Amino acid sequence: MRFGLDRIRRLLNVLDLPEIPFPTVHIVGTNGKSSTTRMTAALLERHGLRTGCFTSPHLLSYRERIRISERDIEGERFAAQIARTVHAADLVDRSQGDPSDRVTQFELLTAAALAELARELVDVGVLEAGLGGRFDATNVVGSQVVVLTNVGLEHTRYLGPTVAHIAREKLAVVRPGATLIIGPQLHPDALALARQTVAEQAATLVVAADDAAAGVSLRARGAYQRRNFAVACAAARALLGHELDGAAVADAAATVSVPGRFEVREGAPAMILDTAHNPGAIEALVESLPEVVGARKLVTMVSILDDKDAGTMLALLAAHSDALVCTACTSRRALPPATLSSLAEQVGGESSIVEPDPRKALASAQRLAGKDGVVLVTGSTYLLADLLRDRSRGRGSEL
Repeated sequence: MRFGLDRIRRLLNVLDLPEIPFPTVHIVGTNGKSSTTRMTAALLERHGLRTGCFTSPHLLSYRERIRISERDIEGERFAAQIARTVHAADLVDRSQGDPSDRVTQFELLTAAALAELARELVDVGVLEAGLGGRFDATNVVGSQVVVLTNVGLEHTRYLGPTVAHIAREKLAVVRPGATLIIGPQLHPDALALARQTVAEQAATLVVAADDAAAGVSLRARGAYQRRNFAVACAAARALLGHELDGAAVADAAATVSVPGRFEVREGAPAMILDTAHNPGAIEALVESLPEVVGARKLVTMVSILDDKDAGTMLALLAAHSDALVCTACTSRRALPPATLSSLAEQVGGESSIVEPDPRKALASAQRLAGKDGVVLVTGSTYLLADLLRDRSRGRGSEL
């Protein structure tokens, strides 16, 4: 991981893209970025604009990161664009004075996405920042509409120790005269910095209405998705410069989906898949559980990476679960299941099952939940990806 915008700018120059030829909406924040990105694109598409998306991370395929008119890029197009961008990155790397200062994977993907959106002649691009904002590769676009979904304590090693530090890095993407959209439940410290930023940049601040999605039926479930949709509506309105069409809003709400975000699968037991991987995301997740779980037994299967606040996450999950099953995922940064179990006992006072193999852990969770219960799989994007990948390969994971 190497921050800075010099490499991505050189890379785009080699790709004959020194200027981005389409307007953009830039989505920054701690949680909710991918959902808000997809929702904003869906709204703009239904108002007659050909849209392109760049999101991260992906669940099963890198193709998920680049979307044109709400469809993942085709495999052949993705391969061709990546090959072209790799060649350009090689030229940039050879021109660098420092052989260790090479184009990063995220920079390469960002450049490939921008080049593909330009090739597809999109009317607008909706781009999700990877980490932070100021030195994130997506900050080369200079968007006139910026969205700050929320700010929580994550990636403090890179962004700073407090909400204010992190918010400052994210808000650095706001350009003079831009419109900044913020979520309705922004942390007070982040809100203060947002107001300061728009004053300094002669920008416009729009606070998304908390009830903007009232009366609209969303395909994406979860209370937090209603907030994300409200933010997306505000972003689309700012980009278009006029009020949204009610029928278009209803259609977007009814059709847009975000894999792995409060994804409910009915069965015996029922399952909830959610990539929540930090305390803020877990808080939003548990807020939404009652609408699906009700009085049923809930068993949570969890894996957490070593750079996360696992104690806080486990305390939240334990408080809302009848049992925990601690497992691992393919990431080398995954905490050992036994460590998770020990932490869970310290913060929740309940014993948990330790099963390192995700497939066996899922089977244990299903047995514990029983046919009438619910299994929640969460804690890491890698965990969901492992189980979904097993299913696609016919390895028996019952998702």
